[in-house]
Parts: sequence; structure tokens; C-alpha cells
Amino acid sequence: MFRDLSRPIETGMPTYPGDPEVTLSPDATHAEDGYATSELQTGSHAGTHVDAPRHTLAGGKPVDAVGVGSFALDARLVDLAGEFDAREPITAAALPTAGSVRDDCDLLVVHTGWADRWGADSYRDHPYLTAAAAERCRDLGVGVGLDTFGPDPTPSAPTASKSGDPSAGEPTGTPAHDVLLGAGLPIVENLCSLADLPDRFRLYAFPLRLRDGDGSPVRAVAEWEA
Repeated sequence: MFRDLSRPIETGMPTYPGDPEVTLSPDATHAEDGYATSELQTGSHAGTHVDAPRHTLAGGKPVDAVGVGSFALDARLVDLAGEFDAREPITAAALPTAGSVRDDCDLLVVHTGWADRWGADSYRDHPYLTAAAAERCRDLGVGVGLDTFGPDPTPSAPTASKSGDPSAGEPTGTPAHDVLLGAGLPIVENLCSLADLPDRFRLYAFPLRLRDGDGSPVRAVAEWEA
């Protein structure tokens, strides 16, 4: 069976605070040109996407230098829906231990339930991984997929600086990103439709081959045996 876990790319869709807005508009039309093409303007981290190490690490690999096989992943669902409140840290204790993760697991897909808030201001108030939780993933050798803007806390204001503002209570730094990307582990963000997935499935999240890209939108698809 297959399930699409990705957000549609469309004009006005939610974006991370400070990222470019998304527009998708007609360029040529059947009525005027006899065929249809569209113009897409988007940031590299719009919608459901993968992060490349270059995203937070100046010397990290760009997305086009990461092996394509790294985006076909054996995933394990970690269902935490309803267990964490707004801006509550997800600790290492909430994640699987080494003894419970099989060798063929590449990715922990963390279901927080926050996908239901897509399009609302409260989507920015998602739970997030502590640095220790990211280190648990690193030690297990697994990346992370989430139904949130990312593994680190997101600024609450749409116009907040990407670097954060501690004086205004905004988060600073990207510790969970740095731990995971520093180890070459995948991060897939803004997943959706995670409810009722099986515990184990295959996740395909192939990025566009953006030259020196720091990330890319993906069509994230889960596959499992019925």
C-alpha cells in the first residue's frame, strides 16, 4: 500500500518564519497559448522537504551531493500524538532505545499530531527535540521525520529573525539540526497523514537535484505490505 505524506505546493501555503512566500501561477494557458505551463516561486524548505547538511552547517554537503539512496528509508513510527503540549521538549526518554531499533531502521518518524494545525498560527508552537533526543537518534544511527516545521523550536512570530531573539523569548540556534545533519542523518519536515500508519514502513522522500542546495521540497510517500 502507498500513502502520500506530503503537503501540496500552492500559493500562500504556510512557510517557516522569514522564509520566502510560495506562489504558483499560470504562465501559458490552453486558451491563449494552446498548452499550459506554470511559474513556481518557492524557498528550498517550503512544504514537505528534506534538509541537507549545508542547511545549518557551513561545511556540510549540499543536497545534490547526498547519495540518492539516502532518501529511500526504512522508517519506524514513533506515535507521540497527544503526549506533548505546545513548545514542550521531546526528551530522549520518549524515543526508542538501542535494543528496540532494528539494524534496518533508517528513520524515526515522529507523529506529534501537530499536522492538524497546518495553516494556523499554532502550527509554529510544535513540540521539539531536545539536543539529548537528537543525540539519541545520532547514537542509534537514525534520522528523523516530523509532522512539524522541524526538530528545533520555531519562532512564534511570522517575521521573527531566523537567528531568533532571546530578549523576546524566541528560540535561538539549531542544536537538534546540527547534531543530526552533522552526522549525515536525514531530516524530513512538514510530513502529514501519519495517523494509523503501521509501525514499520518504507519512506521515499527524493529531493530535486538543486545544485549546491541546502534542502528541497519532496513528494514523501510511505509504502508497506497490506
